[in-house]
Amino acid sequence: MAICTVSSAHSLSAACHVAAPARAGQPRQVIVFGVGGRRARRGGSGVTVVTCAAAGDAKTVVIGLAADSGCGKSTFMRRLTSVFGGAAEPPRGGNPDSNTLISDTTTVICLDDYHSLDRTGRKEKGVTALDPRANNFDLMYEQVKSLKDGVAVEKPIYNHVTGLLDPPELIRPPKILVIEGLHPMYDSRVRDLLDFSIYLDISNEVKFAWKIQRDMAERGHSLESIKASIEARKPDFDAYIDPQKQHADAVIEVLPTQLIPDDNEGKVLRVRLVMKEGVKYFSPVYLFDEGSTISWIPCGRKLTCSYPGIKFNYGPDVFYGNEVSVVEMDGQFDRLDELIYVESHLSNLSTKFYGEVTQQMLKHADFPGSNNGTGLFQTIVGLKIRDLYEQIVAEAASAALQAAKV
Repeated sequence: MAICTVSSAHSLSAACHVAAPARAGQPRQVIVFGVGGRRARRGGSGVTVVTCAAAGDAKTVVIGLAADSGCGKSTFMRRLTSVFGGAAEPPRGGNPDSNTLISDTTTVICLDDYHSLDRTGRKEKGVTALDPRANNFDLMYEQVKSLKDGVAVEKPIYNHVTGLLDPPELIRPPKILVIEGLHPMYDSRVRDLLDFSIYLDISNEVKFAWKIQRDMAERGHSLESIKASIEARKPDFDAYIDPQKQHADAVIEVLPTQLIPDDNEGKVLRVRLVMKEGVKYFSPVYLFDEGSTISWIPCGRKLTCSYPGIKFNYGPDVFYGNEVSVVEMDGQFDRLDELIYVESHLSNLSTKFYGEVTQQMLKHADFPGSNNGTGLFQTIVGLKIRDLYEQIVAEAASAALQAAKV
């Protein structure tokens, strides 16, 4: 009999991992125990893996984050994992080019890992990474579902350095799984697995301004080449990426400021947090009076504002046929420590103590967007996701308790 080594992984699904060598001359088998002791076998040359989960435990909570490349997904992930505590790092001892980030509570998977074509393959077929034909949605669905059900998976790795598909890595079910990338809401099967979804919507004007600042100043690209690069991606972005925002529970829109006439630098931003009404475990944030239409200029004795100042708006709206609440901030902060004044006028923030939003913003003052609405609303959404997770866990525990009484 093969000798097994067992190590317990303390996750939401109480997963445990068993690795064992095969008998001489025989192929190894993979044995997977899912929730409630279900077992599946498949032959193969890999190690034996046993993943078990205690019946009655809450399933992994799955969050989807969609955005185009270069639109701030990485910064949002760092803000989100910070809210839960613990630094997010690549898997220890694994592929140094892994795209996965793991913290005490969260595992972040980059959906680029589900490219079905490597860089050369896409070039030969004349498709971009945005095109669904370059992505394996069947595998994406199967693996996200397995992780949600408490079953470990061997996820592929897309190597952004070489442009090749590397050997897979073992991903165990975390408490919170974040799938981020171009297509988290494209496939309806994957979309149905999400407990909450966010779309980062950077307007064409701001995206163009950001790319010019980065590629001309840092990479020496010409204005013509930058325009050509953006235009080449635009048809696929419009067809496959942008429509996903209609499915999002929250959308963070980044737009040109309205405080400076004909501004084209993209340094001062107008940011809107669009929150869908009626989402389970999620109560939209509001300013002053829930459901009212509010316009507020807070600059004065309690908030330092240099030109062009700061303006907030709040009110109900309709977004892709859905009733939403919208909080908007135009302008930027001069002093982050004064953000507490703004925070005190916002409600339903899901904070655990007075000033937690301001504390989080000060903690990451060096992150991009920390002086404007992008950092503010990313932080708020992170706190709302923490609250959503805690509600789901509490409900699962209550259901398990009730079941035990029967």
